[in-house]
Amino acid sequence: MLWELFFLFFKTGAISFGGGYTVIASIQREVTEKGWITPERFQELVALAGMSPGSIATNMATLIGYSQMGVIGGIISTIGIILPSLFLVIIGTAFFLRLQNNYWIRSSFYGLRPIITGLIVYAAIHFGIGGSQEPLISWSTFGMLIVCAGSLAAVTKYKMHPFAVILLSAAFGIVLF
Repeated sequence: MLWELFFLFFKTGAISFGGGYTVIASIQREVTEKGWITPERFQELVALAGMSPGSIATNMATLIGYSQMGVIGGIISTIGIILPSLFLVIIGTAFFLRLQNNYWIRSSFYGLRPIITGLIVYAAIHFGIGGSQEPLISWSTFGMLIVCAGSLAAVTKYKMHPFAVILLSAAFGIVLF
């Protein structure tokens, strides 16, 4: 089981371009297919990992590893998800410093941006609306869209600090839901 945890998160860490939110769906598919965690429990872990400081993918690995094999499972899973990034940073830095002005390298990074954005939007839709037991169109969904639009406007138009927006969104959620 420890090897399975390590290899699952090593593989996840190797494909997690764009941050932890881009691999949430991949982690969910793997752990639910293996029967380690139910979809409902997974959503609880996503919420807990998102509220915890640090990368959500690393937090997810730690929580899932801990839920399966205790402290050693959490440590092994965390090491598994961190190692690919560590290797890539060390190797990539050596090459990138030499090739940073290369047209092909710059273009490939610009090409990754829309993919990463799409994966983050998918994760937001999947966990914000798609994971609910309620119908797609409901007062709850409408309330979530209001909070989302208000948060976006507060950060972009009114330049509010993200922490203040989080607190206001939480207060609005308590009143609305």
